Amino acid sequence: MSAGIDKAGIDALEHDHVFLGTDHARNERRIWLVIALTAVMMVSEIAAGTIYGSMALVADGWHMSTHASALLISALAYLFARRQARNPRFTFGTGKLGDLAGFASAIVLALIALLMAWESLLRLSNPVPIGFAQAISVAVIGLAVNLISAWLLAGGGHGAHGNHAHHGHGHHGNGSHTHAHGRHHHGHGDHAHHAKTGDNNIRAAYLHVIADALTSVLAIAALTLGSLYGWLWLDPLMGIVGGLVIANWSWSLMRSSGGVLLDVVPEGETLPAEIRGAIETEDDRITDLHVWQVGPGHHAAIVAVLTSQPRDPAFYKGRLSALGELSHVTVEVTRAA
Repeated sequence: MSAGIDKAGIDALEHDHVFLGTDHARNERRIWLVIALTAVMMVSEIAAGTIYGSMALVADGWHMSTHASALLISALAYLFARRQARNPRFTFGTGKLGDLAGFASAIVLALIALLMAWESLLRLSNPVPIGFAQAISVAVIGLAVNLISAWLLAGGGHGAHGNHAHHGHGHHGNGSHTHAHGRHHHGHGDHAHHAKTGDNNIRAAYLHVIADALTSVLAIAALTLGSLYGWLWLDPLMGIVGGLVIANWSWSLMRSSGGVLLDVVPEGETLPAEIRGAIETEDDRITDLHVWQVGPGHHAAIVAVLTSQPRDPAFYKGRLSALGELSHVTVEVTRAA
């Protein structure tokens, strides 16, 4: 009669699925700081505009409220992902929640670009008087706030590469499979040759700030030239240019975040080829390979190996241990006929 499986052995192989980026906590703190800064400026501008009768300040204050709301999407995504990181209902963790937030922010950016272009077209067809001095001062204040915000967020959108757990799952045999689970830690090597697997959530927040800074720069240029030469048409024209640039940024963010959500392997990603290079020999061939991103800097893989000399799945996982971006691996081994 079988004595069963030792509980200590089971406990040693069980693992969680926390695939958050290594800069998750830092990025979350920085976004909350930017929201606080934006909220303070928003209240200050609305209050000052109301007291001094400046519609330009009031309008910019309410504009900042939409900016803060967009940033709130990113902040809440970080908060939820962190709190639910070990919730077993999320099969592969909450690492991709930032990509969902990034996709939502990309849609918001696209709407902002559309509204900017539409409002600018209306202004081109129906010019209105501009209080240049007041408008320039508001644009300068807005630019200063956005530059500080961009500085706070800078660096968070790059690929996060730190030490993380590498989990492996193995299946061995034909038809019915025994299950072997392995868990080990390893360091990251140099993976600069991989396609960038950065944090789309912090990238979305950064793009919102940069988009706002761009509109401030274009506004300052247009308003300065308009005050000197009376070119009222230049202000709405710059609005159209800004809208087109922001729309392009939005599309780029939509493609990258949407690709992660749909498990698309990005162009230039060499990880699948490296997995084949590490596993395949004259006797071992990969017959099925799935690789997808489960969080910033984290990938999962399912590898089916056909071999004339079957070995334990842990052997094949050992071959993959040098690939630092692999955080969750399932190996299935089948004996060649």
